[in-house]
Amino acid sequence: MFNYTFNMYQTLAIAIILLLLGKFVKSKVSFFEKFFIPAPVIGGVIFSLLTLIGHSTNSFIFSFDENLKNLLMITFFTTIGFLASLKMLKKGGIQVFIFLGVAVGLVIIQNIAGVGMAKFFGLNPLLGLAVGSIPLTGGHGTSGAFGPVLEKAGAHGALSVAIASATFGLVAGCMIGGPIAKRILLKYNLKSKTNAVYADETLDKDTIQNASEATIFKSVVLISISMGIGSFVSPFAKKFGITLPPYIGPMIIAAIFRNTFDFSKKEIPIPSINIIGNISLQLFLAMALMTMRLWELAALALPLIVMLLVQTIIMALYARFVTFNIMGKDYDAAVLATGHCGFGLGATPNAMANMETFTRTNGPSPNAFFVLPLVGSLFIDFVNAAVITLFINIFG
Repeated sequence: MFNYTFNMYQTLAIAIILLLLGKFVKSKVSFFEKFFIPAPVIGGVIFSLLTLIGHSTNSFIFSFDENLKNLLMITFFTTIGFLASLKMLKKGGIQVFIFLGVAVGLVIIQNIAGVGMAKFFGLNPLLGLAVGSIPLTGGHGTSGAFGPVLEKAGAHGALSVAIASATFGLVAGCMIGGPIAKRILLKYNLKSKTNAVYADETLDKDTIQNASEATIFKSVVLISISMGIGSFVSPFAKKFGITLPPYIGPMIIAAIFRNTFDFSKKEIPIPSINIIGNISLQLFLAMALMTMRLWELAALALPLIVMLLVQTIIMALYARFVTFNIMGKDYDAAVLATGHCGFGLGATPNAMANMETFTRTNGPSPNAFFVLPLVGSLFIDFVNAAVITLFINIFG
C-alpha cells in the first residue's frame, strides 16, 4: 500500500484546490446552490470519497499535517470574539439563554433516543450515548474524551463508534441545515432585518472601498495578540479542574479587546476581521472534511447506521419545529435553525458555515451570529458534559 503524509504546505494547497473544486461543482449543480450546501463541504467530501476508494482497495492512504487546521479554527473563533459587542448584547442577550435552553433540550433528547434505540437493538445502552450527544452535540473532542470512559464502563468499541458518529454528524449537519432553513424561509416569507448595529459594522468605508493594507494589517495584529494571550486561558483553567476548548481563550480575549475599543470610542476594523474569519472558516472546513475516514461509517453495524439516521431526523424535526418556533419564528430564528443543525450534529464551525452560506444569499442576521457561537462554544460543552455524566451514572 502506498502511504504518504502531506506536510503543512501541501495540506494547505490541497484544501484550497478542494475549496475551488467545491465552488465549481456548486455552480454547476443546482441542488447544492438551491439548498446552500457549503463549498468546502462539497470539495472535502469528494476527496474523502477518493480516500475511501484507496482504503477499500488497499492501494493508498493519505495523512495530513493537523497544525494549520487547528490554527485556522482558532483564528476563525477569535474573529467571532470581535463580534461580541455589548451593544449587540443589549439587543440579543436574552436570546443567548433561550437558545441555550433549546440546545440543552436537544442534548437530553439525543441521549434518550440513543439509549432507547440501543436497548431496542439489544446493545449496551452506553453505546447509545456513543451515538447521542457525545458525538453529535459534542463533536470529535467530546467523543475522544468520553469514548474511553464508556469503554471502561463496559461499552466495548464505544470510542470508535463515537468517532465515526461524529464524522457522520459533521456531514449530516451541513447537509440538512440549508434545506430546512430554505423551507422555513419560503413558507413564512421571511426577510432579513438589517439593524443599525450591523449596518455600522459592515457597510462602512472598509466594505465599500474594499479592505486596505492598513486595515488588514491592524486586523492581523489584533487577531494574533488575542490568540497569543488567549492561549494561556485553557492551561490556567485546567489547574482548577476546568477543561476548555483551545479556541475559547482567544475568543474571550478578542471580545475584551472589542468592548475596550467600543468603550474608548476607538475604531476597530470589523469588515477586515470578518474577511480573515470567513477565509479561515472555509479552509478549516475543507481540511476537516478531506481528512474524514468514511470507511469508519461503513464499518458500523446496521443498527448503528439506523440510529444515526434516526438522530438526523430528530435533529431536522427539532430545528424546524422547536428551535425555529421558540427562537421567535422570524428570520433570525430561521438562521439559528440552520445553525443548530450544524452544531447539533457536528460542530460549531459547521453551524457558522451553514449560517454564513444562508445569510450570504438571503441577508444578514447579526443576532444569530452572536447568539449561536456563545452557546455552541462557551456554554453547551459544560452542560453537555454534565448531562452525559448523569446518563452514564444511570445506565453504567
